[in-house]
Amino acid sequence: MKACETFGRLVPAAAAILVATSASAFAQGAVKSTHGDWQIRCDTPPGAKAEQCALIQNVTAEDRPNVGLSVIVLKTADKKQRILRVLAPLGVLLPSGLGLKVDQTDVGRTPFVRCLPNGCVAEVVMDDKLMDQLKAGTSATFIVFQTPEEGIGIPIALKGFSEGFDKLP
Repeated sequence: MKACETFGRLVPAAAAILVATSASAFAQGAVKSTHGDWQIRCDTPPGAKAEQCALIQNVTAEDRPNVGLSVIVLKTADKKQRILRVLAPLGVLLPSGLGLKVDQTDVGRTPFVRCLPNGCVAEVVMDDKLMDQLKAGTSATFIVFQTPEEGIGIPIALKGFSEGFDKLP
Protein backbone atom coordinates (compact mmCIF):
# COMPACT_ATOMS: atom_id res chain seq x y z
CA MET A 1 0.00 0.00 0.00
CA LYS A 2 1.38 3.43 -0.91
CA ALA A 3 1.95 6.02 1.79
CA CYS A 4 -0.62 8.38 0.31
CA GLU A 5 -3.23 5.64 0.57
CA THR A 6 -2.24 5.01 4.17
CA PHE A 7 -2.44 8.67 5.14
CA GLY A 8 -5.81 8.85 3.46
CA ARG A 9 -7.27 5.98 5.49
CA LEU A 10 -9.84 7.06 8.06
CA VAL A 11 -9.73 5.75 11.56
CA PRO A 12 -13.18 4.21 11.95
CA ALA A 13 -14.69 4.49 15.40
CA ALA A 14 -11.71 6.45 16.63
CA ALA A 15 -13.48 7.08 19.88
CA ALA A 16 -13.56 3.33 20.50
CA ILE A 17 -9.86 2.95 19.74
CA LEU A 18 -8.77 5.93 21.78
CA VAL A 19 -9.64 6.94 25.26
CA ALA A 20 -12.68 9.22 25.11
CA THR A 21 -10.88 12.52 25.14
CA SER A 22 -10.47 15.50 22.87
CA ALA A 23 -7.20 16.69 21.43
CA SER A 24 -7.34 19.65 23.78
CA ALA A 25 -7.11 17.36 26.81
CA PHE A 26 -3.70 16.17 25.68
CA ALA A 27 -2.60 19.66 24.70
CA GLN A 28 -3.14 20.81 28.29
CA GLY A 29 -1.60 17.82 30.06
CA ALA A 30 1.51 18.06 32.19
CA VAL A 31 4.81 18.17 30.30
CA LYS A 32 6.79 15.04 31.25
CA SER A 33 9.75 15.54 28.91
CA THR A 34 10.98 17.52 25.90
CA HIS A 35 12.62 15.97 22.85
CA GLY A 36 13.84 18.57 20.38
CA ASP A 37 10.72 20.42 19.18
CA TRP A 38 8.36 17.84 20.70
CA GLN A 39 6.93 17.39 24.18
CA ILE A 40 5.53 14.35 25.91
CA ARG A 41 2.43 15.48 27.78
CA CYS A 42 0.36 13.26 30.06
CA ASP A 43 -3.09 13.59 31.56
CA THR A 44 -5.71 11.33 33.11
CA PRO A 45 -8.95 11.94 31.16
CA PRO A 46 -12.26 11.82 33.07
CA GLY A 47 -13.31 8.20 33.53
CA ALA A 48 -9.92 6.79 32.53
CA LYS A 49 -8.16 4.34 34.82
CA ALA A 50 -4.66 5.30 33.78
CA GLU A 51 -2.68 8.30 32.65
CA GLN A 52 -2.54 8.80 28.88
CA CYS A 53 0.53 10.31 27.23
CA ALA A 54 1.08 11.81 23.79
CA LEU A 55 3.93 13.32 21.80
CA ILE A 56 2.87 16.86 20.90
CA GLN A 57 4.03 19.86 18.90
CA ASN A 58 2.03 23.09 18.53
CA VAL A 59 2.87 25.30 15.56
CA THR A 60 1.60 28.43 13.83
CA ALA A 61 1.92 29.37 10.15
CA GLU A 62 4.73 31.90 9.79
CA ASP A 63 2.72 34.26 7.62
CA ARG A 64 -0.66 33.75 9.36
CA PRO A 65 -0.53 33.93 13.14
CA ASN A 66 -4.20 32.95 13.36
CA VAL A 67 -3.60 29.57 11.63
CA GLY A 68 -2.04 27.02 13.94
CA LEU A 69 -1.99 23.27 14.42
CA SER A 70 -1.56 20.85 17.28
CA VAL A 71 0.14 17.67 16.09
CA ILE A 72 -0.44 14.78 18.47
CA VAL A 73 1.04 11.29 18.23
CA LEU A 74 -0.01 8.56 20.62
CA LYS A 75 -0.18 4.84 21.09
CA THR A 76 -3.52 3.15 21.67
CA ALA A 77 -4.11 1.74 25.14
CA ASP A 78 -3.32 -1.77 23.90
CA LYS A 79 -0.05 -0.46 22.32
CA LYS A 80 -0.97 -2.14 19.02
CA GLN A 81 -1.57 1.00 16.96
CA ARG A 82 -0.03 4.44 16.57
CA ILE A 83 -2.31 7.39 15.94
CA LEU A 84 -1.41 10.68 14.27
CA ARG A 85 -4.01 13.30 15.21
CA VAL A 86 -3.93 16.89 13.99
CA LEU A 87 -6.11 19.64 15.41
CA ALA A 88 -6.57 22.38 12.79
CA PRO A 89 -8.31 25.73 13.35
CA LEU A 90 -12.01 26.24 12.75
CA GLY A 91 -12.69 27.65 9.31
CA VAL A 92 -10.62 25.15 7.32
CA LEU A 93 -12.27 23.78 4.20
CA LEU A 94 -13.36 20.32 5.34
CA PRO A 95 -13.81 18.58 1.93
CA SER A 96 -10.17 19.27 1.02
CA GLY A 97 -8.90 17.41 4.07
CA LEU A 98 -5.43 17.72 5.55
CA GLY A 99 -2.37 17.28 3.36
CA LEU A 100 1.06 16.07 4.48
CA LYS A 101 4.55 16.27 3.02
CA VAL A 102 7.60 14.86 4.79
CA ASP A 103 10.68 16.72 3.60
CA GLN A 104 9.83 17.01 -0.12
CA THR A 105 7.81 13.78 -0.41
CA ASP A 106 4.04 14.11 -0.81
CA VAL A 107 2.49 11.64 1.63
CA GLY A 108 -1.13 12.41 0.71
CA ARG A 109 -4.32 13.74 2.28
CA THR A 110 -6.70 12.52 4.93
CA PRO A 111 -10.19 13.77 5.71
CA PHE A 112 -11.23 15.58 8.85
CA VAL A 113 -13.23 13.26 11.10
CA ARG A 114 -14.94 15.77 13.37
CA CYS A 115 -14.92 19.36 14.60
CA LEU A 116 -14.73 20.37 18.25
CA PRO A 117 -15.25 23.81 19.79
CA ASN A 118 -11.50 24.48 19.50
CA GLY A 119 -10.84 23.10 15.99
CA CYS A 120 -11.26 20.28 13.49
CA VAL A 121 -9.56 16.91 13.86
CA ALA A 122 -7.92 14.71 11.23
CA GLU A 123 -6.42 11.42 12.34
CA VAL A 124 -4.88 8.30 10.88
CA VAL A 125 -3.48 5.03 12.09
CA MET A 126 0.22 5.26 11.24
CA ASP A 127 1.74 2.33 9.39
CA ASP A 128 5.45 1.46 9.47
CA LYS A 129 6.17 3.40 6.28
CA LEU A 130 4.72 6.67 7.60
CA MET A 131 6.42 6.14 10.97
CA ASP A 132 9.78 5.58 9.23
CA GLN A 133 9.29 8.72 7.10
CA LEU A 134 8.59 10.83 10.18
CA LYS A 135 11.50 9.35 12.15
CA ALA A 136 13.97 9.85 9.29
CA GLY A 137 12.69 13.23 8.09
CA THR A 138 13.85 16.69 9.09
CA SER A 139 10.55 18.50 8.57
CA ALA A 140 6.93 17.83 7.79
CA THR A 141 4.47 20.25 6.24
CA PHE A 142 0.79 19.94 7.02
CA ILE A 143 -1.47 21.62 4.48
CA VAL A 144 -4.89 23.04 5.34
CA PHE A 145 -7.18 24.76 2.88
CA GLN A 146 -9.26 27.90 3.35
CA THR A 147 -10.51 27.75 -0.25
CA PRO A 148 -10.15 24.91 -2.80
CA GLU A 149 -7.29 26.83 -4.44
CA GLU A 150 -5.55 28.15 -1.35
CA GLY A 151 -3.50 25.62 0.60
CA ILE A 152 -1.62 26.88 3.64
CA GLY A 153 1.51 24.88 4.41
CA ILE A 154 2.41 24.76 8.08
CA PRO A 155 5.88 23.31 8.67
CA ILE A 156 6.79 21.35 11.77
CA ALA A 157 10.27 20.28 12.77
CA LEU A 158 10.83 16.56 13.18
CA LYS A 159 13.90 17.03 15.41
CA GLY A 160 13.32 14.89 18.48
CA PHE A 161 10.34 13.02 16.99
CA SER A 162 12.04 9.61 16.90
CA GLU A 163 13.46 9.89 20.41
CA GLY A 164 10.20 11.26 21.80
CA PHE A 165 8.09 8.54 20.21
CA ASP A 166 10.40 5.83 21.53
CA LYS A 167 9.98 7.26 25.07
CA LEU A 168 6.18 7.32 24.93
CA PRO A 169 4.82 4.96 27.60
